[in-house]
Amino acid sequence: MKLQILGTGCANCKRLTENTKAAVELLGVDAEIEKVEDIREIVKFRVLSTPALVVDGKVVLAGRIPSAQEIAPLLKA
Repeated sequence: MKLQILGTGCANCKRLTENTKAAVELLGVDAEIEKVEDIREIVKFRVLSTPALVVDGKVVLAGRIPSAQEIAPLLKA
């Protein structure tokens, strides 16, 4: 599973990264987590607000920072 965190490196982006890592640990799944900070790459996902979480190329949330418990079901889908 490939997870991408879209954001310019702000505090909210870092919190989403940490919560995503916690969700991965919670589920015990094997995942690659990549931070995408290049605005040109972020625009390619058509995201209007950051941070955003992408699972295997699909944007599953944007513009908020869910808890690890909220992220976990998104990783199962």
